[in-house]
Amino acid sequence: MPNVSRVKMALMVLFSLSLTLVLGLWLPDSLNLVARLCGFTETTVTHSIVLVYLLFVLICVAMPDLPRGSVKVEGKAVFITGCDSGFGFALAMHLHALGFTVFAGCLQKAKEGTGVRELESMKSDRMKVVQLNVCSEEEVAEAVKCVRKHLQETETSLWALVNNAGVSTFGEVEFTSLETYKQVADVNLWGTIRVTKAFLPLIRRAKGRVVNIASMFGRMSNSSRSPYCVSKYGVEAFSDCLRYEMHRWGVKVSIIEPGNFIAATGILTRDIVMETADKLWKEAPQIVQEDYGRAHFDRHVSVLKSYCNSGLRDVAIVIKDITDAVMSCYPYTRYNPTDAYWWIRLQIMTHLPAAIADRLYIY
Repeated sequence: MPNVSRVKMALMVLFSLSLTLVLGLWLPDSLNLVARLCGFTETTVTHSIVLVYLLFVLICVAMPDLPRGSVKVEGKAVFITGCDSGFGFALAMHLHALGFTVFAGCLQKAKEGTGVRELESMKSDRMKVVQLNVCSEEEVAEAVKCVRKHLQETETSLWALVNNAGVSTFGEVEFTSLETYKQVADVNLWGTIRVTKAFLPLIRRAKGRVVNIASMFGRMSNSSRSPYCVSKYGVEAFSDCLRYEMHRWGVKVSIIEPGNFIAATGILTRDIVMETADKLWKEAPQIVQEDYGRAHFDRHVSVLKSYCNSGLRDVAIVIKDITDAVMSCYPYTRYNPTDAYWWIRLQIMTHLPAAIADRLYIY
């Protein structure tokens, strides 16, 4: 498991030991019964349980990462979407500093936003700012032409594609329009697929990397976030399918599942929440307004407003994981850059029975 902090390691060990004790109250007896029916001794089963959890703690938690090597940066280029701000901007700066040629796809290149202005002010031959709306077939095609034009060896020079562009929103299912679902999915899911398909021939011939930014909400859901969760679950599925298909070509596909970085990225702000909430209430059918009530609606909005100020403010661990996925000779399939609370919640909600996980975190 990459990038495990001391606090996170301690919590993971505590969680593992606690789970071992809980399971030890009833699982050994059940397994002993099965073992006796199969002709094994009770001692064998008990020792096996202890050994399995000991190996889990030592290998997955306490053991430091083994060296996996790094690819040579010289002559390699990376295309990143969503570089106007947030993860994309920070990653473009970081990979450029490491020596990569960076093609930074920006939605608002013409408006010269803060991120665009800083990237272009570098005046570097290895930093190319490219106009890119991932929802536009024309702009994606032009971006591919731009990459081919600037790379001397177009067949092998584009080493990695990082699909980072994304949007978020909120709203319970009955308050959320189908148009909102389509808009979020068009950026987060179809944008990822659209850009990947366009650049894949270059990545495939370079035997390079595809790195897709999903989310912890791509593997566990949350109320009032269904448009975002649906799109990120789709990114997870697409990435897995792509990884299977690209194995024979030597292309590695990795998924980054950041935790709560709203405060760091500004993907949701209090102003956005208020503006969205006003629109949701006005456009909701009358029967929905009557059944849910304004008080219920306002409570959910208040929770989302407080959520905007939560989470990690330093994106360094996300950038570190994306860099590892781009540069490691043996990158991981999934990376979980997040704090200890969200990491443990992700493990519980994806591994324990839904009835238990729901009781702990939802109801």
